[in-house]
Amino acid sequence: MENDNQPATKADIAQLRAETQHQYDDLKETLRDVQTEILKAFYGYTQTTDAKLKEGETADAGLRQRLTAVEGRILDLEKRLNMPPTL
Repeated sequence: MENDNQPATKADIAQLRAETQHQYDDLKETLRDVQTEILKAFYGYTQTTDAKLKEGETADAGLRQRLTAVEGRILDLEKRLNMPPTL
């Protein structure tokens, strides 16, 4: 439209629709790109967190084994101390 005071023609409306559709398509593509980047960031975070949790579980299992061994030794000592010596 060259003159702002003239009514819009069908061609003007079609051009406006085409431009609007193009902008809408660009916006959709941008949103998809942002979504992909967010998902990639979360995926990296979950991999790191998962590795840390597995490491913690492994350390916990080792600690439980050592604790069980110490409890067994303490139980053996308590049995020796509480039982009267046999003659």
